[in-house]
Amino acid sequence: MSEHFALLPEYLIAHIQLTLLALLLSTGISIPLGILATRSLWLERVALGLAGIVQTVPSLALLAIMVPILAGLELPSIGFLPAIIGLTLYGVLPVLRNTVIGISSVDPALKEAAQGVGMTPWQQLVRVELPLAMPVIVAGIRTATVWIVGVATLSTPVGATSLGNYIFSGLQIRNYQLVLLGCVSAALLALSLDALVRTAEVGLRRRRRLPLVLASLALVLLYSMTALSFAVSRFDNQKPPIVVGAKTFTEQYILSEIISGLIEQETGRSTRVIQSLGSMVAFDAITSGEIDLYVDYSGTIWVNEMNRSHDRSSRDEMLVQVEQYLKSTHGLTMAARLGFENAYTLAVRAEDANRLDLQNISDLTVHAPSLTIGGDYEFFARPEWTVARDVYDLRFADLRTMDSTLMYQAVAQHNVDVVSAFSSDGRIASYDLVALNDDLGAIPPYDALLLASRRLTEEEPLVVKAISQLHEQISIDRMRNMNLQVDASGETPTTVANQFLRRLKE
Repeated sequence: MSEHFALLPEYLIAHIQLTLLALLLSTGISIPLGILATRSLWLERVALGLAGIVQTVPSLALLAIMVPILAGLELPSIGFLPAIIGLTLYGVLPVLRNTVIGISSVDPALKEAAQGVGMTPWQQLVRVELPLAMPVIVAGIRTATVWIVGVATLSTPVGATSLGNYIFSGLQIRNYQLVLLGCVSAALLALSLDALVRTAEVGLRRRRRLPLVLASLALVLLYSMTALSFAVSRFDNQKPPIVVGAKTFTEQYILSEIISGLIEQETGRSTRVIQSLGSMVAFDAITSGEIDLYVDYSGTIWVNEMNRSHDRSSRDEMLVQVEQYLKSTHGLTMAARLGFENAYTLAVRAEDANRLDLQNISDLTVHAPSLTIGGDYEFFARPEWTVARDVYDLRFADLRTMDSTLMYQAVAQHNVDVVSAFSSDGRIASYDLVALNDDLGAIPPYDALLLASRRLTEEEPLVVKAISQLHEQISIDRMRNMNLQVDASGETPTTVANQFLRRLKE
């Protein structure tokens, strides 16, 4: 755990940066908008209605939708910007609503008195309405603070560093100590910030200067430190690191650490690994140059990017077409074909395979109406599932979407009967599962391909040369064993990657 604890300052600072900036922006938007809304009934209805709609969107979806929107506007589509926009929108409602409620609740007699002594509307707002409404407004800020801290943990899939890095990676590699570390750290941060805002609220409500001054100074100090760390990270004159991306499963974590380690060993260049990216997020990021390298799979590119169905082309023919497409359409280079395939496959418990005589996916057809299938987040929305379902006429009793790590546990505990497993996953053997043969060829090949961005190919030829050493160096058995070391034996992806790199040099 020591290497994970070493990352805590980086993750915590990044999380604080996201939280404080989003809170500042959402408050800066909500209070003026709330003041205007109290002067116009139609604006109040529109503003609260729109803020309410945003709040009903699942937080992870709200963050994810920022990626294609920003990419369409040719702005940075992963990392800090999509996260901060999503978090800001999520923090608007509680502050806006409390601003409207607080000002609307001011006693009309006090407003009349203010007008009676000749106050202008601006003086009435500043001297009467806002001071009286401020405790209610601050209560809304408290709610927004806690919400933003929690939602910020979901920024990891869009490429923003946060305490969510612990949670997402911990879930994938079944290291629940990491999950606990991320959750506890986020909870303590939320409680600490809430306590500061609450102290300010108490000072306002009870008209006590000392708690108000202390809370204000603490918040100013936090914002100053955040601004300083943000400025240092954004305006560092050192050569920017090589950015390596990784999707949201164990194999990708290991491969990203192998790539990162090899680059640093061979070229001395610093690297940065961004893990737990969504599949489409990772591809969009490398085409826009926001990441330099990541591993994708020929079948994923064939289906998702090229919009092609499996036409039974040979594996080599598909690779040629994929490589041509990547180069001509997106300027990407296939830096290495790693040597193994990680295809979707349907897996069942060995006991069921023996009992029902299941060897091929076609053997499932007659039994499917009485079975439940579990898939990862993407599987049932992917074209591969649609094709396999139709080719094999698979009509399962129920489809259940779940985290890929929990999926294996679910089939082992008889919560589902079939799972959309990955052919290079060591957990197939460790959970005593049987991967069924794709006897009708419905699922395309999924060769692991190391992709390099246009910028990296043009500006960093030594890096591209270094990573080309991985060509055909990772067999399916080797990849399964590395996955199993993490998933079953509790090794970290970094440790497993370092072991591989040592063997590579022997």
